[in-house]
Amino acid sequence: MTAADAIVLAGGRASRMGGVDKPAIVIGGRSMLDAALAAVSSCVHTVVVGPHRPELPPEIKQTREVPPGSGPVAAIGAGLHALGSAAPLVVVLAADLPFLSDWSVTELIRHACESGAEAVFAADESGRPQYLIGVWRRTALAAALDGLDSLINQPMKALIPADSAIIALPGVADCDTDEEVRQARASVDPAPPLSLDEARNILRDNLSRLTTYTADLASVRGAALAAPLAAVGPLPRFDVSAMDGYAVAGDGPWRLRRDIGFAGGQRPVGLLSGEAVRIATGAHVPDGTTSVVRDEFVRVTAEDSLHRLPDTPIRDDVRRRGEDRQPGDLVAPQGTPVTAALISAAASVEVTAAPVRGPVRARIVMTGDEIRSEGPLHAGQTRDSIGPILPELLSLCGIRTADRVHLRDTPNGFDQVLAAAPECDLLVIVGATGGGAADQLRAAVDRSRARVLVRRLRLRPGGSTIVAELTTGTTVLGLPGNPFAAVATLLALAPAIVEGRTGGAPRRALLGPLHNASEIAGPVARIVPARFAEAGGWVGDPHIRTAHLGGLVDRDGLVIVPADAADGATVEFLPLPR
Repeated sequence: MTAADAIVLAGGRASRMGGVDKPAIVIGGRSMLDAALAAVSSCVHTVVVGPHRPELPPEIKQTREVPPGSGPVAAIGAGLHALGSAAPLVVVLAADLPFLSDWSVTELIRHACESGAEAVFAADESGRPQYLIGVWRRTALAAALDGLDSLINQPMKALIPADSAIIALPGVADCDTDEEVRQARASVDPAPPLSLDEARNILRDNLSRLTTYTADLASVRGAALAAPLAAVGPLPRFDVSAMDGYAVAGDGPWRLRRDIGFAGGQRPVGLLSGEAVRIATGAHVPDGTTSVVRDEFVRVTAEDSLHRLPDTPIRDDVRRRGEDRQPGDLVAPQGTPVTAALISAAASVEVTAAPVRGPVRARIVMTGDEIRSEGPLHAGQTRDSIGPILPELLSLCGIRTADRVHLRDTPNGFDQVLAAAPECDLLVIVGATGGGAADQLRAAVDRSRARVLVRRLRLRPGGSTIVAELTTGTTVLGLPGNPFAAVATLLALAPAIVEGRTGGAPRRALLGPLHNASEIAGPVARIVPARFAEAGGWVGDPHIRTAHLGGLVDRDGLVIVPADAADGATVEFLPLPR
């Protein structure tokens, strides 16, 4: 088949949609621009005409019509100029065709080759020609553009050659209005629920990384290193005593001096052969020291003579300068979470600040008119039993809570919450994730043009969980409203969100046997409370009520039970804070 280049028109003002970036609208899990690029993936060269999009790979050329917004003819002219002279055919597509397939483009190319027409265009199901879904002979397209006095604000019909053909193709309906976008989204088959492992991997690999900055490590627990951390100074910084005892020079017995070496104190004067000095653990050993002899290995005579006890082992007990770390040695690789251990290890080699991402800052949004956090309850109200504990649970996952707010059931409440999302890295929204009359989160996420990564989970409880990324980069974690379902899903997914946002290394799962797995397992994975078993592993609770957290009292954590698991099956354990 004859080779083709591609021009994808991704500009325009979308005036009938309030001026939104129409190519970036997500339908069926991908943007309309991504759909257009997938349809022309077999083309030799591709140029996108419109605002610069830094997320596009470098092999895709980008250009802009002059002036911006001067119509499709001007955009096609700019695209053809950016392509240069190459393939004999040119595919021209608008980036508002969510269901266009590569098969449709191949059919247009095939028809152009067989018919010999100067241009071939698609027709939608009503028979209406779609002049922005076509394949041109490059020479014919160049001639049509050259034949116009001006390209600015020209209608597409001004370009159409007499020798053109139109063929009916499926999936060529465009989206020009909000209602057409809504109908297109409604027509897409919902993505099947994801397993917990699938969801975690998607979040780790596809969430946008937080900005890298240099910070004092002691102040950013929960962040992750954005670069490898190397030692600046040696460890130890100098030769130090590894034990309480005596620094000695040469073979004994030794003459014991009166001075003493303390950690952090003045270094004793150098030893001559046959001399010894009392020294404490961590003290800088004096010059001339050949070894440190432990207290329990010696005796001191009345004449201040130091003797090694018979049959005691000969040991050095001196930690030599740099024996643990030399300057430049790797302390921790990129992606290591900033923990107490890392802060301490870094400080010991004179590193107190480093490039990091994070920690993730979260806003908690409790939803529903029926929820009341304080004050007396009125008819139909219930106490907010999980909002107050969510900051502690988020902290367990390495997330800092910035604030907690309550959202009433209003038509545009979620739109306002999502619009204010740039103030945080993560929105944790509890409730309104299902399909009930008051469950408006999913519709608001769609209206926000968010990229949905997890639509639903193949998990009980927690199946209605949704995770999306707003155009601002903020992650939205929508949790079920039932307290146990919310807590269980949060503990299962939040670490993967942190790893995705910070670039942190995935946590190692805590695995072990569940002794009564067959009593709990069902057709899909389940999360239930569990306690440690004396023989090792865990015993899970077969029955759990999700409307409160009473089932977590006197339990050590949660277990994720695979579908149809047998007794003794290996499960993942999620510890609860004590």
